[in-house]
Amino acid sequence: MENSLGKSINFIKTSEKAQHQATHRHKIGHKHGEGSAIDFYAYASKLRCWNPTFKVVFSFLTLLLCIGLNNPFVSIAVIIGMAYLTVLKGGLSLSAYISVLMIPITFIIMGTIAIGVDFSSQPIGQFNLFLGMGYLFTSVDKLQEMAFLMLKVFGAISAMIMMTLSTPSAEIIGVLRKAHVPKLIIELMNLIYRYIFILLDVFNNMRNSADSRQGYCDFKTSCYTFGSVASNMLVVSLKKANAYYTAMEARGYEGELVFLEAEKKLQLRQLIIGAAFLIFLILLGMMTH
Repeated sequence: MENSLGKSINFIKTSEKAQHQATHRHKIGHKHGEGSAIDFYAYASKLRCWNPTFKVVFSFLTLLLCIGLNNPFVSIAVIIGMAYLTVLKGGLSLSAYISVLMIPITFIIMGTIAIGVDFSSQPIGQFNLFLGMGYLFTSVDKLQEMAFLMLKVFGAISAMIMMTLSTPSAEIIGVLRKAHVPKLIIELMNLIYRYIFILLDVFNNMRNSADSRQGYCDFKTSCYTFGSVASNMLVVSLKKANAYYTAMEARGYEGELVFLEAEKKLQLRQLIIGAAFLIFLILLGMMTH
C-alpha cells in the first residue's frame, strides 16, 4: 500500500514538472514567435494617447536632424531621448525594447564593418593582421569613422522605432492620408500590412501542426516539411485573398477603405517639449561641430 502511494505521489510530481516545463516552453514560443509583437507594443504603449501627427512629425524631424547634423553627440542625444520616451514614458520593458533593436543593430554592425576594416596585399594601416593571402588592416581614423556612422544610423533608427512602438499602424497610415498621399498607396499599405499578419497566423498554425507530427525531427524531414508548408501557403493565400475580398464587398466596399479614427488632441505641453528637444539638438550640433 505504501509503495503504491509513493509511486502515485512521484507520478503526480513528475506530471506537474512536465506540465510546468511545457507551459514555460509555450510562453517562450508565444513571446518570440508572434509576428504582431510590435503592433501589440504600440497598442499597449502609454504614448498611444498622444496625437499621432505630432509623433510622426517629431520622429521624422528628429531623424532628419540626426542625419543632417552628422554629429556623434547629437546621435547619442537622440538615442537616449528616444529610449527615454519609449521605455520610461511609454512603459515598454527594457528587455522588449532591446529585443526589437537587435535586428537593426545586427545589420548596422555588419554594414559598417566594411568601412572600418579593409583588405590589402601590403601591411598598411596602424593595425593589421596577416591572413595568408593578404592583410586585414584598419586605423584609428577608420574605426572612428565607423563608430560615428554606427551612432548616426542607430540614432535615426531609434527615432523611427519610437514612432513605431508608440503609434499603431492604422494611425500612421491615417497621418499619411492627411498628408494627401495617393489613395491607392494608402489602401495598398492597409491591405498588405493586415494581410501579412493573416499569413503569419496561417504559417504558425501549419508549423505547429507539422511540429506535432514530428515534421522537424531531422534535416531531411525538415526540408520536406518546409517545401510542403511553402506550397500550401501559396494555395491558402490565394483562397484567403478571394474570401477576404468577398467579405469586403459584402460590407459595402466600393474602392475605398474607411476606418474610424479616434480624435486625439495635440497638447501644448507636448508641442513645447518636442520643439525644445529639436532646438537642443540643433544647438548641440552647432556647439560640438
